[in-house]
Amino acid sequence: MASLSDWKVPASAQPKPEDYAYDLEAALSAVVGVRAVIPPDAFTADTLGTERAGNGVLIRADGLVLTIGYLVTEAETIWLTLIDGRAVPGTVLAYDQATGFGLIQALARLDLPALPIGNSGAAPVGERVVVADAGGRQKSVAARIIAKQEFAGYWEYVVDEAIFTAPSHPNWGGTALIGPAGDLLGIGSLQLQEGREQGPPGDINMIVPIDLLKPIFDDLLTLGRPKAPPRPWLGLYATEIEDKVVVVGLAKDGPAQRADIRTRDVLLSAAGGEVSGLSGLYKRVWSLGAAGVEVPFSIYRDGKTMEMRIKTGDRSRFLKAPKLH
Repeated sequence: MASLSDWKVPASAQPKPEDYAYDLEAALSAVVGVRAVIPPDAFTADTLGTERAGNGVLIRADGLVLTIGYLVTEAETIWLTLIDGRAVPGTVLAYDQATGFGLIQALARLDLPALPIGNSGAAPVGERVVVADAGGRQKSVAARIIAKQEFAGYWEYVVDEAIFTAPSHPNWGGTALIGPAGDLLGIGSLQLQEGREQGPPGDINMIVPIDLLKPIFDDLLTLGRPKAPPRPWLGLYATEIEDKVVVVGLAKDGPAQRADIRTRDVLLSAAGGEVSGLSGLYKRVWSLGAAGVEVPFSIYRDGKTMEMRIKTGDRSRFLKAPKLH
């Protein structure tokens, strides 16, 4: 049986150097493997695991690596694997719950070219891109941007204009979305299924656009988080079922659980406004102020409509802070 290191993208889906105006091999060498170890008592250990693996992108020659935040949230140990096979330690500098980005500082000299930051807002649907893995060309996918639209996640997360690409990269976490100028347009976050009029659904990737990093970059470097007050956090997981928002899970000891919200509760209204979808729910809650604000809800449970209130929290206070080495 082949090991994970033997896995390759089919040759027909790999990017070919002659198809791009930039130095493809140099750009791919900026993508590194990320392995993180999280303590078993961490808040995210049960949901995200204690051993996480994915990718990151060298964005500065001094060893600054951008990745997707869920890989490194609460990590106590970080290792980066370079394209030449070297493994170097790293430390988590920051992660931002609102955008989903995480920053790692390599603790050894990398001697690799950094990938320049691009302009994701200017990249049109249909643009030819590369979704790049740390394994170089044989583990990267030649893809196109197939959509740019809002994405709402069940964990209280919204990207106003997420980037969607196809064909999908199977090792999507922290992959680099490389644009036609050889620049970084985004960081891979998820694999989703796209409905099709004919045939079975197809896999696509959701990419967090790089433009979201620019306003908070300096704060992440100096403070470890954005300077803006933290958003109010409910501590619930929800999904849309037949145009209704239904609670499907609760963060342990989080605000919603403490308020006696339960799984299978249907959220009818929040702060006096009808709940029409995940995005609308989250944005209404966030518009009320910073973490700590109390949110009134109307919910439907066991055939009855009930009025309840959730005193929101700051999600970061439930997480272990990065250990600086």
